[in-house]
Amino acid sequence: MPFAVGENVGPYRIMEQLGQGGMATVYKAYHAALDRYVALKVLHPAFNEDKTFEMRFQREARVVAKLEHPNIVPVYDYAEHERRPYLVMKFIEGETLKARIQRGPLSSQEIRQVVDSVGSALSYAHKQGILHRDIKPSNVLIATDEVMYLADFGLARIAEAGESTLSSDAIMGTPQYISPEQAMGKKDLDAGTDQYSFGVMLYELVVGQVPFNADTPFSIIHDHIYSPLPMPRAVNPKVPESVERVLLKTLSKERADRYSSVEVMIAAFKDAWDAAGVPMRGTAIPLPRSEARTVAPNAGPARTVDQPEKTEAAQKVPARKRGPWAFIAGLVVVLLCALVGLAAFRNGNLGLSRLKPKPTAVVPEVVPTRTPRKLPSQPPPGTPTALSPAVSAALDQVTKNPDDPNALLALSLAYWDAGARRQALETLNAAADKAPQDRKFFLKAALEFSSREAWAAASAMDLRAVRTYPLNGAPADLMDNLREAVYRAASDADIVTYLPFDSVERFNQPLGLVARGRSALYNGKLEEARLMLDQVKRLKPDFPEAILLEAEILIKEGRIDEARQLLTVLASDLGMSDWIRAEAEAILKTIP
Repeated sequence: MPFAVGENVGPYRIMEQLGQGGMATVYKAYHAALDRYVALKVLHPAFNEDKTFEMRFQREARVVAKLEHPNIVPVYDYAEHERRPYLVMKFIEGETLKARIQRGPLSSQEIRQVVDSVGSALSYAHKQGILHRDIKPSNVLIATDEVMYLADFGLARIAEAGESTLSSDAIMGTPQYISPEQAMGKKDLDAGTDQYSFGVMLYELVVGQVPFNADTPFSIIHDHIYSPLPMPRAVNPKVPESVERVLLKTLSKERADRYSSVEVMIAAFKDAWDAAGVPMRGTAIPLPRSEARTVAPNAGPARTVDQPEKTEAAQKVPARKRGPWAFIAGLVVVLLCALVGLAAFRNGNLGLSRLKPKPTAVVPEVVPTRTPRKLPSQPPPGTPTALSPAVSAALDQVTKNPDDPNALLALSLAYWDAGARRQALETLNAAADKAPQDRKFFLKAALEFSSREAWAAASAMDLRAVRTYPLNGAPADLMDNLREAVYRAASDADIVTYLPFDSVERFNQPLGLVARGRSALYNGKLEEARLMLDQVKRLKPDFPEAILLEAEILIKEGRIDEARQLLTVLASDLGMSDWIRAEAEAILKTIP
């Protein structure tokens, strides 16, 4: 339970809540004995899952409380209230550097002040053997007297002292500013990790944007590890070449290639700045529409969905105003296909990211049992096909009943059976939008497509069906169907077009990460697949789909005996879902 305004927490009286993040909630409190305001940083209750955390918390709090520097927010005290550990810190009246950046580019003097203040704080802490691990603009406070403070020193270190389910994720830091080694979960971190994060912040101030941004935290983490740094002068030609060189060295993927210390990095940055010979100013770079997004403090990036590419039908036939249907039959068919395509274009990838149905009452029902069947191989997506009799008949029914979702579903299935995969999925999207709350329709559609092994379509319909239930109220059979469909769909080379991974992650993060990993594996990105698997194992080590994925990765790596051992355990475990056991047995048969 959060602390209430007016409540006494030890000697402190809660005045207001200042903010909330993934690891802690911050309150403004009044300390009557000393007649001053303080900031209470109350750690998340999940840390109490570890029975030894209190002792570790006290040990780490003592370490960070010893930091005495004019640019580090001092820690006055630490204690516990109702099993909620908290730190007592100096209350800073002012704003964060993040808020200042959002108001516009920083002046040359302000940028230099960030370099001096944050750099000096980091250099001092590193000499005391303490890392920050979460350098970012929202952790830099600008007081009303213009003094800059580095906040949350050691909070990530304190979180790491715990062994709760939260701490394993919390220590990852903030995706936009995380170092490659921290992103990979390495434990032997050193001052180079803070130098990299500080470098990202300076890149943002000077260039006008962070080097890496994407729709999901894990995409950003992947870029920090594997993607080349966007050249500062390519993004913003106003950046002096001397400053660009310092940023490139500071943001090297390999720690050994960075500066030997933050102190040396700061000196190099200021020398480069002076060598430029011109007053520098941060530059606001407007991001492309698909990349612009707002990030809540300490809460991770807000997810957005990029604009989908136009469908084949939408490109061929422009949108038309409605008018009398006094056209020949052939033209009716063409226009109908165009309208279906445009509907799909407007609604996005199977409408998953936009669908937010209101919770409905739980209605007991039996989820249909799937018996997948094999069909003749389909032609490649987008292959032109002549209208089959089934497609023609279904089009005729849609013409007569354009708002009937079942007529559109029949057309979608006819397209799929005829090998017109793109048209099938676009028509299915239009059909689902005609029945936004119809659970039985989604279950029927999922069953039809799963029987055709059209797993992307089946998973989209299963997910819609799950969302018609209250939170955690969907039947176990339906949840199992969804997990099977998502796992199998992930091996499809075009999965990202039809099943947005972030939609799955918002519903079930481990499942979404497994889907990303399997998609990467089947697209030849073994390192990325391994990265996604590692993230899942941190969140949920015994997740069955993760074990399946690990076996597939081991086979790809040539570690056959290890893969066989994992698959044998899965196949023989009677407690596993039938499809998990069947999949494990099927993979075992492919191993020589």
